[in-house]
Amino acid sequence: MNCEGQLMTQEPPANLNPGLFKRNAPIAGEAEAIEAAKNGDAEAFSRLYSLHKRRVYTLCLRMLGNVSEAEDMTQEAFLHLFRKIGSFRGESAFSTWLHRLTVNLVLMQLRKKGLNLVSLEETINPSEEDGPKRDFGSRDPVLAGSVDRVALERAVASLPPGYRMVFVLHDVEGFEHNEIATMLDCSTGNSKSQLHKARLRLRELLRHPSESPQPDVSTEGAK
Repeated sequence: MNCEGQLMTQEPPANLNPGLFKRNAPIAGEAEAIEAAKNGDAEAFSRLYSLHKRRVYTLCLRMLGNVSEAEDMTQEAFLHLFRKIGSFRGESAFSTWLHRLTVNLVLMQLRKKGLNLVSLEETINPSEEDGPKRDFGSRDPVLAGSVDRVALERAVASLPPGYRMVFVLHDVEGFEHNEIATMLDCSTGNSKSQLHKARLRLRELLRHPSESPQPDVSTEGAK
């Protein structure tokens, strides 16, 4: 499966500036809304939708890189949530559970479209032009610095799909490499390699923002 740069389908990650991609704190009244929604309360489910729609949409947009597809997948995620909310046991934060549900749905959709989810051409040994050798999966000092949020969002959106997928799953969503490897049916080393390549590309895009494309990174799609 030679498809470099094609699609690859929890504590807060330490790889980025803490102000970037920060998750919401626990929401007042959320627990009550969850229990009511489990019992079929449509108004409570509407409340959960209002609380989480923007973050679910943003996650879909980061993974798919397409506004229309992200909007459709957001609706699909909440339809799935409506059917599955009774299975939420409270063993993790609701937002974490919902994000995992959404990630799995996006990956399933990509597989249905027949898209390859991982590049096996990537190796865990960077070439000389890739820059200084470093421990794959370790903290990147450039990306951990003070980076403009909009610039970073645009840079992430312009990554090749395979790189973007692993970067979002690891550095944004906080999945471990072994979890990503299981989700994408690849090796842990391959996941680390894709992340390494994604970070190198991001470093270049952030150094020279005028040279990068300007994809639509609107977060207004989930109304």
